[in-house]
Amino acid sequence: MDLCYPYQLPPLPYSYEALAPKIGDETLHFHHDKHFQTYVDNLNTALSDCPECQSRPLSQLLTELDRIPEAKRTAIRNNGGGIYNHVLYFAALSPQGGGRPSGELAQAMERAFGPYDAFRKQMKDAALSQFGSGYAFLVSDRSGALSIQKTANQDSPLTCGLFPLLCVDVWEHAYYLDYQNRRAEYVEKWFDVINWPFVEQRYTDCR
Repeated sequence: MDLCYPYQLPPLPYSYEALAPKIGDETLHFHHDKHFQTYVDNLNTALSDCPECQSRPLSQLLTELDRIPEAKRTAIRNNGGGIYNHVLYFAALSPQGGGRPSGELAQAMERAFGPYDAFRKQMKDAALSQFGSGYAFLVSDRSGALSIQKTANQDSPLTCGLFPLLCVDVWEHAYYLDYQNRRAEYVEKWFDVINWPFVEQRYTDCR
């Protein structure tokens, strides 16, 4: 996921119909092709006159925001975060998703949260308690210890020194066409399409 300037919209990793009825094709068209594309376009425009920013991968820009020219920080935080978060969100979904994690990730999750159902409740609580737009994340610190974080808007856990493994997008455009105001129902269905092998690989890579 180390994306570099000029940024391009990555293709959806499955067909637009693949996650239905949990997440419908119209939602994916708008979410991926319109909203996600806007973050890509905005960041490219913002960095067009900043060679220093262009030379750094996106993850470094977000991790080292305090070292970026001040005039570019807001654009990177909002639009760069939007790109990183959306890449993670879409990649961590799969038509063959659901079930439960395995291996080292499952062991780390049990240490951090207890049984899987306890993790599921904590993740859902974080997603539902995020006021307004934002995300709930499963993150790892440098030691491999896991926690659940929620962020507003397009803020990324990378800015806090944490490595995001998985996220649920609770901006209304992620679910409104399918669930209207029923965020809780959307989050419940989201668990059924999590791509756990992808998340497990991220956990291995970050360690």
